[in-house]
Amino acid sequence: MNTGLTVLVPCYNEGAQVETAHAELTAALAEICDLEILFVDDGSTDDSLDRIRRLAEADPRVRYLSFTRNFGIDAVMAAGFRYAGRPWTVQCDADLQVPPEEIWTLLAKAEEGYDVVFGRRRGRRDPLVRKAGSAGLHWAARRVFRIDMPRGASTFRLVRTGVARTITELRLPWFIPAVPLVGARYAAVPVTHRPRTAGRSRLRLARLAAHSFELFFGFSWRPLNAVYAAAALGGLLAPVLAVAALFGYGLPLVAPAQLLLSGLTLASVALVGRYLHRLLRDSGRLRSYWIRDSNLAVRPEDTLSGGLPSPPPPARAARLPVGEERISR
Repeated sequence: MNTGLTVLVPCYNEGAQVETAHAELTAALAEICDLEILFVDDGSTDDSLDRIRRLAEADPRVRYLSFTRNFGIDAVMAAGFRYAGRPWTVQCDADLQVPPEEIWTLLAKAEEGYDVVFGRRRGRRDPLVRKAGSAGLHWAARRVFRIDMPRGASTFRLVRTGVARTITELRLPWFIPAVPLVGARYAAVPVTHRPRTAGRSRLRLARLAAHSFELFFGFSWRPLNAVYAAAALGGLLAPVLAVAALFGYGLPLVAPAQLLLSGLTLASVALVGRYLHRLLRDSGRLRSYWIRDSNLAVRPEDTLSGGLPSPPPPARAARLPVGEERISR
């Protein structure tokens, strides 16, 4: 029975952390006979890809994919799970804030029959703003938007590779709430979390806000339902205000009420536009990534050239003397 493991390591301008991640992962997982370490380079502009190539030359367990540009973590997961060569895949960030030894914690829990095991960061060692933002996002998702979010779930997770492919092929904006959405069996276990020792987090407040919108509007219709309710209320209130203004009743309240209705209208238009964007994105044909370089057999549709070879452009042919041209004719 094949019980091998793929370690999916997203990379974006990780530099020397690539070698550190490889050394710690191979040391922690030395007892796994069928091990694959899959680095997915998300269009790094530093020497991350060169370092990964050198690791692949020295260690046959190392595989890699390199994107044509920076496509983001969702594309990294889609490509990583698609090309993972083992039946189980664990996602582990290159910064190693969760020690690789904790992978064994996830594996032990998966033996109970789960499809997905999330690591729940115990004593999370991140900046206060990031922790507060993440906690607020999860609270709003569960309590306000009624999205089924596994409590404490993080990107440090172990997944049956087949289940992960099923989820990523849906092209949903978030992986975590997609797990209960498809009915996968999941659990969360506490894992150690340590401070970042190299590089810096790529997640900023602006990106966190955008990520929040993707979650709220990608998995909940409650905001749109609120717009319907506000439109119905406005439809009832507008004639009343019009009559009041016509006969001179309640004039001090008419102007503020009209401003309020205008604000609600603009907010409603913006929110409906956000849902239209969601529908257009989900129905679009644009792929989420393209691969430029890899030491794996890559599907033609995942490359810019469609799998065709890339010979050099034709050079100008040397012309023969006029006399020789006539002879050759």
